[in-house]
Amino acid sequence: MTYKQRLSFFILADTCIVLTAVFFSRFLVDATVHVVTVPIVIMALSILISHHILSLKFHLYKKAWEYASIGELITIFKVVTGSILIASLFQQLVIHNLSFRLLAVTWLLHIFLIGGSRFCWRVFRDSFINKEGNKKKTLIVGAGAAGSMVARQLLQNRDTELIPVGFIDDDRNKQNLDIFGIPVVGGTNQIESIVKIQNVENIVIAIPSLNKKELNSIFKECAKTNAKTQILPMLEDLVSGKVSVNQFRDVQVEDLLGREPIQLDIENISGYLAGKTVLVTGAGGSIGSEICRQIAPFNPAKLILLGHGENSIYSIEMELKESYPTSSIEFITEIADLQDAEKMNNIMSFHQPDVIYHAAAHKHVPLMERNPEEALKNNVIGTLNVARAACWNGVKTFVMISTDKAVNPTSVMGATKRLAEMIVQEMDNISSTKFVAVRFGNVLGSRGSVIPLFKRQIEKGGPVTVTHPEMIRYFMTIPEASRLVIQAGSLAKGGEIFVLDMGEPVKIVDLAKNLIKLSGNSVEEIGIEFTGIRPGEKLYEELLKEDEVDEKQIYPKIYVGKRLEVFIDEIYHLIEAFPALEKEELREKLLLLANGKVASKPLLSKIV
Repeated sequence: MTYKQRLSFFILADTCIVLTAVFFSRFLVDATVHVVTVPIVIMALSILISHHILSLKFHLYKKAWEYASIGELITIFKVVTGSILIASLFQQLVIHNLSFRLLAVTWLLHIFLIGGSRFCWRVFRDSFINKEGNKKKTLIVGAGAAGSMVARQLLQNRDTELIPVGFIDDDRNKQNLDIFGIPVVGGTNQIESIVKIQNVENIVIAIPSLNKKELNSIFKECAKTNAKTQILPMLEDLVSGKVSVNQFRDVQVEDLLGREPIQLDIENISGYLAGKTVLVTGAGGSIGSEICRQIAPFNPAKLILLGHGENSIYSIEMELKESYPTSSIEFITEIADLQDAEKMNNIMSFHQPDVIYHAAAHKHVPLMERNPEEALKNNVIGTLNVARAACWNGVKTFVMISTDKAVNPTSVMGATKRLAEMIVQEMDNISSTKFVAVRFGNVLGSRGSVIPLFKRQIEKGGPVTVTHPEMIRYFMTIPEASRLVIQAGSLAKGGEIFVLDMGEPVKIVDLAKNLIKLSGNSVEEIGIEFTGIRPGEKLYEELLKEDEVDEKQIYPKIYVGKRLEVFIDEIYHLIEAFPALEKEELREKLLLLANGKVASKPLLSKIV
């Protein structure tokens, strides 16, 4: 119905209502069927004209009555009361006779009929239309402003498949109350029993102020049920209009495992990034691309995206250009192999970067066990090439991405990253460039992460494969890891290995169970299968060796490890000798060297 059609309909309907109210009031007050008299007609016309004028003034005809509430009722009160007052004044001036009883009864009938005609549609919609079909009973966790907003949207939206049946809130003052006719049925510790009693199929967590720990606690209660658990979108997305309040998102494992985000020292970071030339190796990878996203807001003069895979580099280039269409940042792409020392030096010489973030590496543990020579070429020789080029071309700060697997390494991947750390520390000793490494645990959602694998297995109906029931790991989100890397660059004095306080480690089997629950399945339906520890894996990872530990935080949640012995000559010897070694012999030498179990060798000449 167009606005003009709607306006015509309401004018016609209200005309009938006003006339009915006036003449029926005459019948009730004077108990006569002779209701059409000159004074009554004058009164009816004055009320009718006043009603239409005031309705237009107060936008009564523009209201969407399917969403009628207290605000619309107040508007009706203003229009009706104003109409009666104007009619009484007109009657006094023209007829010189004022019937208070007649006007009072007319006011009551007028407001009842106008209000009833408007609200009856909402009552009908809420009672019948919105309850049609097999809607899923939904429990809303949080009876505050956000929860109330969710409930109202669900009640008003006839297209949604969810119907709210109750609120959960730990505030005892709210329990046993009704909000929009929906009861607050209990606290979070009663979620399991309420879901069973009311056959709830969906749970929506609607408390935007929750921190990670509180959300985890609530989710554990929800996970005891078979109901699908979802969460309210981010408040900034609601305010900006990107999503509707009833466009709930699934709870992500990042919501449960991530800690409160690390706060950046904006002023310090801006000082060494703003207006500078920044180069990121592995810029197309999950960590490298996120580092680029985090750097761009600091407005460097140039951001050089270096990588081996053209598709991933093109993707992050397009994303950054779309995100910063009016920015003065010059986004430059370089397709290059870290093992090409000459190309690395040419790139550094041409662009003269001020800061380098070295994120390129082979990270997949089982694959590197089978290809130790590739791990050495990319992680060790590649790092050496980039580090030397940085040194020769006067780069101010070099930040290398490392891993917790470099601590007491049992895998080829961990061993090569430990040797890369040694190279970085040695380069810091002999160069004016500040070389540092940043070490952290597993990154949620990165390529090769266990989480995408679990999700694919769940989508196929299971089982989810876990190597060992006691396997534990540290986890962090990609943005969190990237912020640590950027912050470390601003804190660098040279030679440090920075480590994030990663909180409590997580059992992989518990992570698998949470992912199964988050997908709306039960552990029994999907199943978990233990496959045994793979070559190179440890049951648990460490972030610092005992002799590396320095308890002092140099920045909230950031520690710095102590310097350890660097076997740089042995590293150069291995780089020269590895082409002649068999895979198993190379693997053994990498692990011995990374763990410091080496015999003294004659010093080899090295060019830096």
